[in-house]
Amino acid sequence: MKKFGAVKALDDISFTVEPGEIFFLLGPSGCGKTTLLRSIAGFYKLDGGEILFGDEDVSQMPPHKRKTGMVFQSYALWPHMTVAQNVAFGLEQMNVGSKEIKERVMEALQSVQMEAYADRKPAQLSGGQQQRVALARALVIRPRCLLMDEPLSNLDAQLRYYMRLEIQKICKKFGLTTIYVTHDQKEALSIADRMAVLKNGQILQIGTPLEVYKRPKNRFVADFIGVTNTIEGEVIRGGGGEAFVKTVIGDFHGVLTNPEKEPPVGSMVNLSIRPEAFHLSDYPVETNCIQGEIGRATYYGEVAHYRFLVGSNRLKISELNPKYMGKSYKGSLYAWVDPEDVVVLEED
Repeated sequence: MKKFGAVKALDDISFTVEPGEIFFLLGPSGCGKTTLLRSIAGFYKLDGGEILFGDEDVSQMPPHKRKTGMVFQSYALWPHMTVAQNVAFGLEQMNVGSKEIKERVMEALQSVQMEAYADRKPAQLSGGQQQRVALARALVIRPRCLLMDEPLSNLDAQLRYYMRLEIQKICKKFGLTTIYVTHDQKEALSIADRMAVLKNGQILQIGTPLEVYKRPKNRFVADFIGVTNTIEGEVIRGGGGEAFVKTVIGDFHGVLTNPEKEPPVGSMVNLSIRPEAFHLSDYPVETNCIQGEIGRATYYGEVAHYRFLVGSNRLKISELNPKYMGKSYKGSLYAWVDPEDVVVLEED
């Protein structure tokens, strides 16, 4: 637990990160993810609970003794030092010998392909190059845990994509236990081994990217991770981890995100259906099929995004390799979805 005055920034949080795992903390601004990361690093002192590195309780240990490597959003490089000096700084604070420092600095720079820039100052580097130096500085101390606080948020979209791949490759190459804070869902989905979604200082769901995306626990997680259609309806029958739900646009057969908590018949629930889960057809199918028409359509080359109109209701549908783009199917087009992709959410 961590408080700032009367506000609980972290409230009853508990999780385990496995050795060599890339674990993401994900959530909106103010949810507690950076506070949690800085508490692990030792920059904040907990008001309750403990932090264990293996079997060792480091909760009362100062930051420099925890042997964590921190990569900040702003890079935090010393402008008056060269690249090599920046990377060497942590080793010097640990009183490592000069010969070993030189060897380890070069090894760290080689791992991020920055050895040719060892004598340059940070101002002479691009944003991506500065981020690599910040990563090398964290790697060089051979951290017990690598902590990353939105390290790619200052980069453009193309460079972010490249650096995501580089960070994942480096973390796996060195077997680094990594905790990574971001608000970028795509970043988390593409890199994480597992992720935790936070809200108001609490963890709502932990799982692999596939688990969290395909089986969001509640409406907040479903809305925050990617894009979804949320449809309210009444449970008309259920059992075996499944439910049949009556909605204003039709009846849907779906699966429970938590099979151990079956909603009673007659209760109101929310369904989550991802836009790409829908299939468009000129003919109806037997299950989970609705009839409507394409309203607004946006073409992106390999995919099209449609606003699908069912009476006064609007759904978001994505079609890969679009074939209905630019055509009119007023009242004669059908959209259907597999029951496995209709998720009955828990209450928030």
